[in-house]
Amino acid sequence: MKKQLYDEIVEDIYKYRGLTRDCANMLIKKYPTVSSDSLHSIVSSELMYRLKKCRGLLYGARNDYLGQYRAAQKNGQSPGIIVRIAAGVNLPPALLARRILEQYYQNTQEPVPRSVISRFLKDTTLIEDVDLAYEINLCILYDDRNGFISDAFCLEIGREYEVKLQNILQQQKISYRTEDDLRSRGYDKTPDVKLEIPIAINGFVINWIESKARFGTPSIHKTYIKEQFFSYWNRFGPGLVIYWFGFVDDIVEQAEKKYIILDHFPENITYMNPMSVQNSIKT
Repeated sequence: MKKQLYDEIVEDIYKYRGLTRDCANMLIKKYPTVSSDSLHSIVSSELMYRLKKCRGLLYGARNDYLGQYRAAQKNGQSPGIIVRIAAGVNLPPALLARRILEQYYQNTQEPVPRSVISRFLKDTTLIEDVDLAYEINLCILYDDRNGFISDAFCLEIGREYEVKLQNILQQQKISYRTEDDLRSRGYDKTPDVKLEIPIAINGFVINWIESKARFGTPSIHKTYIKEQFFSYWNRFGPGLVIYWFGFVDDIVEQAEKKYIILDHFPENITYMNPMSVQNSIKT
């Protein structure tokens, strides 16, 4: 994806006021040539950046969200009050639900620790206020980017594309070891796949493959370089990074020798010829 198009999408996300699921639907209609997976991934990435700056909005002394909820409830508003408050202040519903629960239990005789709040969010039937429990449950269901449901969903998507990669390797008869295999041998930081025998892609030799079921933004890619890719190169040599949902063109550096970046599994593969190694040994 061209940087200009990516910047336009990010600007639209920044300007949007409301729930992230509605923002994603707006983007899908506005950018029909961009895959929905890519747009959803970009929205999620921008939300992560926004969350780093929303603590003041959540915990500011002037922001009595519990009071707002109670006032709306007293006025006879229909269920979904907290979801609507979250949309109005541009906060993830699940995050606002946690804050309101914290405010609610601040008024009890004994302080309730964060671990208990987390348990209430996982099982809202434990909240004694039935109306509030229903509101909190709606927040969890409506939040498609933050919370236990969305976390589980993201983990499953990541696993799905790891399995997809492994299936392709098996079809291509490329021998490999998985991350679990490597960890059982004592490695700490490991790629998703370590090839038993290197292959070449357009002349670039790769020893490992990292599967990313997301869109490669400049900030995310920079983090991965620091926390993952450099370690893989240092331990196993050059490799391949696959951003299955695409990436911003600018993250590709032509002079990069540690890894190459693609949005699909390559077709132009050169396999190592064992006979050439044997012949060189005999010579």
